[in-house]
Amino acid sequence: MEERKYLTTWKRYMPVIRLHLKKSMNEDQQFKLNITDFESAGDRGKSGYTFNITMENGKVVNNISGSAVARDLYEAIKEDEAVKALLQDKNVKISVGKTFMLSIKTTHLSAYK
Repeated sequence: MEERKYLTTWKRYMPVIRLHLKKSMNEDQQFKLNITDFESAGDRGKSGYTFNITMENGKVVNNISGSAVARDLYEAIKEDEAVKALLQDKNVKISVGKTFMLSIKTTHLSAYK
C-alpha cells in the first residue's frame, strides 16, 4: 500500500483549507484544487481523486480507507492544531468531485442526541 503520497500536497493546501473552513461556518465553501499537484504525487488513474469525508468533532464518521487522497487529507487535518480547534462541536463534510473542486459544508452539532 502506498504510504502518504498526498500528505505533502495537502499540507501545502492547509492554509487555504483553514481559511475556507472558517468561512464555512457561515456559508458552504468551494475552491479549485490544482490537479497537477496531485498527479505528480501519485497517479490515481481511472479511480480518480474524488472522495467525501464526514467528520463530527474532528473524527471521521464515514469509511475513507479506500481513498489514499482522503486518508492523507485527514492526516494533514489531524496535525493542524488550528483546524482541529475549528472542528470541535461541528459536523464537517469535505468532498472533492471530478472537476477538482473541493467543497466544505459545516453544521453545528446539536447538543441534543
